[in-house]
Amino acid sequence: MTRAPGPLTTTPPPSPLQEVRDERFARHGLRLLLKRDDLLHPELIGNKWRKLMPNVRAARAAGHRTLLTFGGAYSSHLRATAAAGRITGLATVGVVRGDELADRPLNPSLARCAADGMRLHFVSRATYRLRDDPAQLAALRARFGDPYLVPEGGSNALAVHGCAALGRELREAADPPDVAAVAVGTGGTLAGLAAGLGPGRRALGIPVLKGAAPAERVRALQEEAFGGPRGDWWLDERFHHGGYARVPSVLREFAADFAGRHGLPGVELIYVAKLLYALTVLAEEGAFAPGTTVAAVISGVPGPETVTNPIRPTTERT
Repeated sequence: MTRAPGPLTTTPPPSPLQEVRDERFARHGLRLLLKRDDLLHPELIGNKWRKLMPNVRAARAAGHRTLLTFGGAYSSHLRATAAAGRITGLATVGVVRGDELADRPLNPSLARCAADGMRLHFVSRATYRLRDDPAQLAALRARFGDPYLVPEGGSNALAVHGCAALGRELREAADPPDVAAVAVGTGGTLAGLAAGLGPGRRALGIPVLKGAAPAERVRALQEEAFGGPRGDWWLDERFHHGGYARVPSVLREFAADFAGRHGLPGVELIYVAKLLYALTVLAEEGAFAPGTTVAAVISGVPGPETVTNPIRPTTERT
């Protein structure tokens, strides 16, 4: 049954920008700020609000009643899309990579999606790789009643414009940073961040995927959103720790230590821990000149490992 569209919530105020005293930075003459996008919205955390809400508005303006998007079994993007649908009254469909998962108990991430009403559509990995193929997209539109398509990770031109607000918030802050750093998945947050920072400030992206050509993706997204390059940005691709969702013990130990040092409830492992780890290494390597203020965008919270909701969705396999 299609839900009636609910009211769109107002845009939240800028997320807090907090300085943390960390001797690993201070001994090199650096200041570290945390841009607490994890506090932006209780359910659409960080860049999820910035990327999804422009797409929700576009979907509703065009008369769509369903959002359809793509992700893996532990995708924070799927969870956020399911939550956005529940909050705004739109139905949601998640195309999940891995048809072998259809007959298994749901992991905590997919259980959360199901609890928020998302219809999970499991496909083979070969089919998933064709997620941008026009014929495959046409088949999904026909199957699910002409949904509004949101790309994997939520990165498109609308999302990039939404993330540009992140850069503007940092640029206009009372204590603006010289460098703003963010973890990179599909590239939309970095593309918007760099554009919003404006001249005189740089954006650093730390890719969490291995071999995903992130620079090409960022350039393509800026072309789509702005018609050409915007802002001063660069990437350091050394800190993926083996690839997406690879979290070796050294990273877990670092995350626990960072949270303990600075009184945080936890550090999200897939994106944020890799970003913060990279910044500590770069500080030690002298990558930032003494006197530089670096802001790390905290774009997520620890995942729903404690979710035990046993709800099983209507699952499908292709």
